[in-house]
Amino acid sequence: MPDYVEHKEGVNQVGKLSAEAVVREYDAAVKEIEALGVELTDAAKRCEAMVAGVHAMVSEIKELAANYREEGKRYFLQIEDCSLMTSEVRTVCETLKKKIAGSSLVA
Repeated sequence: MPDYVEHKEGVNQVGKLSAEAVVREYDAAVKEIEALGVELTDAAKRCEAMVAGVHAMVSEIKELAANYREEGKRYFLQIEDCSLMTSEVRTVCETLKKKIAGSSLVA
């Protein structure tokens, strides 16, 4: 019999046995409920760990995305700088060709 109950004086044997049987059934149910609480607590801890892992991974993904964006920007700027330099070289070459062609006509 659980320690949180005790028989009253004067209760006959049938009443005592009936009360004990009922309280044992309730106590067994309480133990099942408490076990369920432990299982739910463990499941919640696993979920919390998983959520923390997801947040860490999302943070890493955001950092990776930012790095890729910066790398794409760097290549974009390099290509545009190269294109500008190529255009400038062509312009200088054209000017130089015209100068050379103009001076050979004069000579």
